[in-house]
Amino acid sequence: MKEQSSRPLAVFDLDGTLADTAHRQRFLERVPRDWSGFFAAASEDPPLAEGVALALSSARECEVVYLTGRPERIRRATVDWLAEHGLPEGRVWMRRNDDRRPARRTKLEILRRLARDREVRVLVDDDEFVCEEAERAGFTVVRARWAAASAALKDAQEREGRT
Repeated sequence: MKEQSSRPLAVFDLDGTLADTAHRQRFLERVPRDWSGFFAAASEDPPLAEGVALALSSARECEVVYLTGRPERIRRATVDWLAEHGLPEGRVWMRRNDDRRPARRTKLEILRRLARDREVRVLVDDDEFVCEEAERAGFTVVRARWAAASAALKDAQEREGRT
């Protein structure tokens, strides 16, 4: 077996890919949006079976890492959630608490950084803008279309750079 550092990477988004955010999207439908409530409820997300199965199968050939638009301040809850739901151990890349750039920009920046030293075999993400940008940059993408996102969440991802 290859040593871990030489294995290709499988990069997984969290919200809408591995974690079902439907129960907390209501926090984003308010004006102003309740970001504290939205992120505080993240530990209660049910897992998305399709995403979890893909992460587990990817771990057979790849090192699984996580690339999320979640803010750094909820790292502990995020890491605990991954372990609680039996997902492979792996590095978790999170947004700085003050970073409000669109996810397509922040995630592509990190993907390029990862690709400098390692083969990025696949990115699995539910955000169409992120997927399109990654494909344009030459990455292989699996679009996570197994969970429905609210219009408020899609708008927040692009305009407010919060997830």
